[in-house]
Amino acid sequence: MNRRIGVWLTILALASCRSYDYKSRVSDQGGLVPPDQFARYGAEQAEAVAIAREYGRADQGNSPDALARQADAAMAYARTLPGVADVGADPLGRRLTIRFKSGWRLAVAPIDDGKSGAETAGLRPPAGAAATP
Repeated sequence: MNRRIGVWLTILALASCRSYDYKSRVSDQGGLVPPDQFARYGAEQAEAVAIAREYGRADQGNSPDALARQADAAMAYARTLPGVADVGADPLGRRLTIRFKSGWRLAVAPIDDGKSGAETAGLRPPAGAAATP
């Protein structure tokens, strides 16, 4: 009897261990406002969606170095947008915290919907880019 309890407790302990790969949990868009609809809410929302899309496109794997490179690529893109004042990263948690010039702060997770940041509707052109008529 005691062996059975020990075996069941061991199985229960092993089954309760979870993976520390947060990508599937953090970047799941189910139940959220679709990115294209959220981008239409305003210029800052469009920039947030564009940054999240670039964050998703830069996916390079699950190693800490790859996650840091992914966050760095998204942060470099974010700094080119006119409304972004500051951006910080939590690569292991797979999110960026963006502070806009208006004072609004937002955390974004990677969006991997096959679109680039430049394809986001309502996006203002990056700083230094020529505006298209």
